[in-house]
Amino acid sequence: MAQRQLAVRENEPGELFVDSTCIECDTCRELAPEIFGSTESGQSFVRRQPAAESEWRPALWAVVSCPTASIGAERSAAAAARDLPVVVDGPVYRCGYSSEDSYGAQSYFVTRPEGNVLVDSPRFAAPLVKRLGALGGVRQMFLTHRDDVADHARFHERFGCDRIIHRADDVAGAEVLLEGDRELGPGLRAIWLPGHTRGSCALLVDDRYLFTGDHLWAWEGRLEMGRNVSWYSWSEQKKSLRKLLDYNFEWVLPGHGRSLQLPARRMREEIESLLTRSS
Repeated sequence: MAQRQLAVRENEPGELFVDSTCIECDTCRELAPEIFGSTESGQSFVRRQPAAESEWRPALWAVVSCPTASIGAERSAAAAARDLPVVVDGPVYRCGYSSEDSYGAQSYFVTRPEGNVLVDSPRFAAPLVKRLGALGGVRQMFLTHRDDVADHARFHERFGCDRIIHRADDVAGAEVLLEGDRELGPGLRAIWLPGHTRGSCALLVDDRYLFTGDHLWAWEGRLEMGRNVSWYSWSEQKKSLRKLLDYNFEWVLPGHGRSLQLPARRMREEIESLLTRSS
């Protein structure tokens, strides 16, 4: 539970606050970007207190989703907890309920006629599990890499979903092991992108949504990737980025960092720019 005595000085005074136990995962800023900001060090803080219910709701999603319970609010978040997952675009939902075991990585839920897909693992939280069940359950769990598997076993047990991960990163005892790129179903393609880890993979859905794990993310409206978090190979990570020029997509939906939506042509230009900046 967040402690008022540990509240960071940057918070705007009011009912909502962030304390110094924040691990800089970015969850709150994705769920409520109008309310939460970040210092130069990455520490989250309340830059503006919610002024209406329409602003309080996403702020309270952040309260229940914070992996370290570093956000406090002087009102109940019980109703907001039952909202999650929340729609990002079309069939794509953001799960919230980030897990400290995955350093607060974002996870996603995709509804599909052939069976729903959970991308990386959130916390196994009762309100979220109930809501996923109401939305049709989970048929496949796509794990982008070894770092963000969190409560995969509990979701597998509850929904009987097949867990999918690259063989080089399998710490889950997964039912489906990838060796490289692979079609997983209509409009579902796994793309092997070694770099952050040897087995890092992205999931491309309907040639529109690219779930990138920790390979690629956005910051201040630009695509980024990090040499300092390239645990396997920076040279391989750059090759993997170039590989994405073979695909069309309009969304980058990462585990860490900000999501980004651009027309496919502009997204390609952003990748080309990042390749130049990373050379």
